[in-house]
Amino acid sequence: MVWGCFSGVGLSPLVPVKGTLNASAYQDIWDNLMHCWVCFATERDDPRAQWLSPCRCRGSTKWVHLSCLQYWLDTRLRMSQRQPIRCQLCEATYAVIFPRMGLLVDFLRVVDRTLTAMGPYGTLGLLVGSVYWSALTYGAVTVVQVMGRTKGLLLMRRASPLLLLSGLPSIPVLLVLGKTVRWNDYIMKLWRKHWYEPQLPPGTRTHLVQPQFLTSRNLCGALMFPSIAVLTGRLLFPSLTSHLQRALLGGGAYVLLKGVLKVYFKQQLFIMHAGRRILNYCDVKRKQPLEAGESEGAVD
Repeated sequence: MVWGCFSGVGLSPLVPVKGTLNASAYQDIWDNLMHCWVCFATERDDPRAQWLSPCRCRGSTKWVHLSCLQYWLDTRLRMSQRQPIRCQLCEATYAVIFPRMGLLVDFLRVVDRTLTAMGPYGTLGLLVGSVYWSALTYGAVTVVQVMGRTKGLLLMRRASPLLLLSGLPSIPVLLVLGKTVRWNDYIMKLWRKHWYEPQLPPGTRTHLVQPQFLTSRNLCGALMFPSIAVLTGRLLFPSLTSHLQRALLGGGAYVLLKGVLKVYFKQQLFIMHAGRRILNYCDVKRKQPLEAGESEGAVD
């Protein structure tokens, strides 16, 4: 005995049907039954619902509730109003007809779509312009700070506008690029190659014991370098009357002193890692005494 759910053109309640149905007959009944591919309901669930077949799909998947399709279209239009609405299965384009609202509404729609399309490019332009004017302002402040207020303003007044618009923004760019030159590492390599070459533990690599290259740290250091150079020049060379000479000598002294300290610090870290020992767990439990000059704990 088979339970029948489809008779004729419409739908009938589930009633027992005498006899048996083969697979093809049962498949025909199932294909003719309307299934909504959005909510997965059938025409038996809501006989009064309106149905549509808006695409090339066949069988039960070609049917969809009108209300479900309207909701699905609203969801797709919220994501993108410029792309055509297509069926997810057969890729057929839905024929959606909108009522005419007049020339003014059509013009406003064109303006709205144009502004939406130009939005990312406008945002990118504003960001680039903001970075450019920030670099221009930084360059002007640096010139006044290094050369002095009177000479700096006089120099910028006499310079051509094109030179100012191209030269001033390049000052922070050159400072950041100069910060990427790690000259102290080359000095340290020469030192280890010709004067000191410690024996590293097995499996240790030299680049793993060096401090990491921090982008934010180097960026801040590069942008603060003119102020540090001026301050160092005032402290070490107060007798000089030229602001530019004091800034240049102060910057050179700062770079040299910082480079020497950094080379010394990295070399000491290298020596510390080269002389490290790893204890057995049983020795740690017995609290084996440390040798002279050794310390316990993690290494920075």
